[in-house]
Amino acid sequence: MKKWYSLLFALLLTFGVLAGCGQQNDQGNEKKGTGGEKTTEQAAFPTTIKDALGNDVTIEQKPEKIVSLIPSNTEIAFSLGLGDKIVGVSDYDNYPEEAAAKEKVGGTEINLEKIIALKPNIVLAHASSAHNSEAGLNQLRDAGIPVLVVNDAQNFDQVYDSILMIGKATGETTKAKELVTGMEEKLAEIISKAAEIKDKKKVFVEVSPAPEIYSPGNHTFMNEMLKVINAENISGDLDGWAKVDQEAIIKRNPDVILTTYGYYVDNAKEQVLSRSGWESVNAIKNKQIIDVDSDRVTRTGPRIIEGVEDLAKAVYPEVFK
Repeated sequence: MKKWYSLLFALLLTFGVLAGCGQQNDQGNEKKGTGGEKTTEQAAFPTTIKDALGNDVTIEQKPEKIVSLIPSNTEIAFSLGLGDKIVGVSDYDNYPEEAAAKEKVGGTEINLEKIIALKPNIVLAHASSAHNSEAGLNQLRDAGIPVLVVNDAQNFDQVYDSILMIGKATGETTKAKELVTGMEEKLAEIISKAAEIKDKKKVFVEVSPAPEIYSPGNHTFMNEMLKVINAENISGDLDGWAKVDQEAIIKRNPDVILTTYGYYVDNAKEQVLSRSGWESVNAIKNKQIIDVDSDRVTRTGPRIIEGVEDLAKAVYPEVFK
């Protein structure tokens, strides 16, 4: 049981349940060179950014060594072409493949000595865990290492803000803007297609298996994602990541059940299908139990739009082919 609670804690940490963003400078604008050719303006350093905790963080020069303390920040940095600059990542980092090979600097507890030894020019922290790690982050600041606390995104605009903040801090403002634009366009396509759906399906999402079943309710990003694809979250009246009663789930009779724990629980679908007393549930009768990639639907980084599409394909395969 102890192992399960440890897994659940790590899972919720990844979700960011355990904001604000810096203002952007005009650093990525294109301008004409002396010969009339188009050039890209280089980001100016030093630069000062107000982070998610309201701290003014000054970065003296374009970072050559970056430590990231949460997978979403790492994925953003890699998407901005900074893979070769990343020298340390959290124990939970597994994407892209190159991230898994980076030096590990801790999980729920960070290894301060290792981080300091890596001599980073910036540490990318996260608001979801910053208060729990406050003493450690202050030690890094005292060691002269800039610590940028990125916002705990709860909607798409805040994800975009996170990307733009990291882009500015690392001198990749132009790439960050391009990445955000691409994500916005893809999301708009999904929303447009979802708007055509007439028969909205009732969906139940479980992020942990029985008997301790947890589901995303109101005020969670997952709830927002289900709204985007025009699905009804049957846990939407609950608050946050809530423990749910099995009888209540049966009574609400979901059309589709989505699980997000197939990567560490064998035969997730079979476990749900075999539950006693669930035989009358539409999702069980029609075998509409789909396991989705937890990382893609919970990490508030560049792949979150792919995660929305994963949800759409799982719930409405006839529409999102």
